[in-house]
Amino acid sequence: MIEVKNLTKKYGDFTAVDNISFTIQEGEIVGLLGPNGAGKSTTMNMITGFIEQTEGEVIVDGYNMLKKPKKAKKEIGYMPEGVPLYTELTVKEFVTYMAEIKKVDRKTRKERVEKIIKQTGLEDVQKKLIKNLSRGYKQRVSMAGALVGDPKILILDEPTVGLDPKQITEIRNLIKELGKTHTVILSSHILSEVSQICNKVIIINKGKMIAIDTPQKLEERVQNKNCIYVTVEDPENKLENIKNKIKNIKNITLLEENEDNTKKYIIETEGEDDIRKLIFSEFAKENITIFEMKKADTTLEDAFMKLIEEGGEK
Repeated sequence: MIEVKNLTKKYGDFTAVDNISFTIQEGEIVGLLGPNGAGKSTTMNMITGFIEQTEGEVIVDGYNMLKKPKKAKKEIGYMPEGVPLYTELTVKEFVTYMAEIKKVDRKTRKERVEKIIKQTGLEDVQKKLIKNLSRGYKQRVSMAGALVGDPKILILDEPTVGLDPKQITEIRNLIKELGKTHTVILSSHILSEVSQICNKVIIINKGKMIAIDTPQKLEERVQNKNCIYVTVEDPENKLENIKNKIKNIKNITLLEENEDNTKKYIIETEGEDDIRKLIFSEFAKENITIFEMKKADTTLEDAFMKLIEEGGEK
């Protein structure tokens, strides 16, 4: 569906995007992640044909963006960050105007506009001026403008920025629903959002692609298999000496003391062996009551931070 080959963008001596390549299959929802200034928006702008690359190729549904830009762009609906809208128009007027720009057939234009207004949840506000809408509704209007041309690919740049929690949930659900019928590229700095919505993640830093995989596999890649969280009742502080009784324990660190007299520790272990059964047995011998014990979880945020810090691997 989308092939990016050795894509590079230079501004004088500065390289904003440095020789990145990836493929996005039809029906995938892909998250584009990276710190501020990493090259995410530049990459999106090159994929949409908004700016021209210095080197490399962008192939959209078989069409080269430079050689056949009209056919390639027809397959893309783009929702840029910042919600650029004509605020003096009503919702319906704006979506109709976007349909005209995208050359939706006159015979089906009215029907198409009505369908998109309904799909994006704008029926109740379609006669209102855009300037009088909430930020959440403005995001929906921008998305409707991107969808009305019936593109196969939807590119969303920070679609939930500035929204309240209820609005974020609504937009997330809308994106998930659109993902059933469209290929979606989503840029977001909210990593939990990407983890919930996307089935593939591309991480860019300093213009270079440092990782591409599913959120789950990226989490597994940096997962610390040698840490165990344990919450115990230990009034005599016997746990401090347990390290000498279990040879695989490397370190025990107190994380917090709770009002119910329990304490939470992180136990770092050496080797790949799962020593939870041994911990349970030794704690029982010392009359240390275990309330909770679990291996340390890894989130997409943990993976992102570690891959950025280390430079990552493709």
